[in-house]
Amino acid sequence: MNQQEKQLETLTEIRSLMERSSRFISLSGLSGIFAGIFALLGATAVAVNYGFTFDSMFYYGKAELETGEANLSFYIFFGIIALSMVVASLTFGYYFTSKKAKKNDLAVWDSSAKRLLINLFIPLVTGGLFCAILIYHELLPLVVPSTLIFYGLALLNASKYTLNDIRFLGICEIILGLASAIFVKYGLLCWTIGFGLLHIIYGTAMYYKYER
Repeated sequence: MNQQEKQLETLTEIRSLMERSSRFISLSGLSGIFAGIFALLGATAVAVNYGFTFDSMFYYGKAELETGEANLSFYIFFGIIALSMVVASLTFGYYFTSKKAKKNDLAVWDSSAKRLLINLFIPLVTGGLFCAILIYHELLPLVVPSTLIFYGLALLNASKYTLNDIRFLGICEIILGLASAIFVKYGLLCWTIGFGLLHIIYGTAMYYKYER
């Protein structure tokens, strides 16, 4: 190995160390896959509970279909399902992330993980409070789009401290949120795609890219 190759190898090692110290790179693609599965199960629970048929399963509920008015009970049930999905996703996410970190001899909880969570949860908490305000003012059709938009902003905000690939997921979530804000009757469809299918696609891509 000549001097130039040694220098390049040294620079590569330095860059890798700097990346490990500044970015949380232990996120597992399996976390995204399971988050997507939980979202699909949640959307299925909503559809079954409200008796959606094939031609109405992407709408908010029977009350809105028949009267055009917001159905508050739907959003309460939807909120419970969404909260359950978040808890399950975080639990499985921590499990797979800690497993990957242990395999790569990395710390699960370090300064980069703290920065990641802080920048992720600021938009998420803000979005949750904003959705509560929307419910208080009975602006219910905007609740589902807001969850997608604020989640996308949270991913963009946190992407500076983890893998850059998460930025594309965040952008897609924002686009879906804006689309569902325009076509409000298809909010549940956009929500299912955003939190369900996109998570599964993203998680699968990350798993084969970084973990295989």
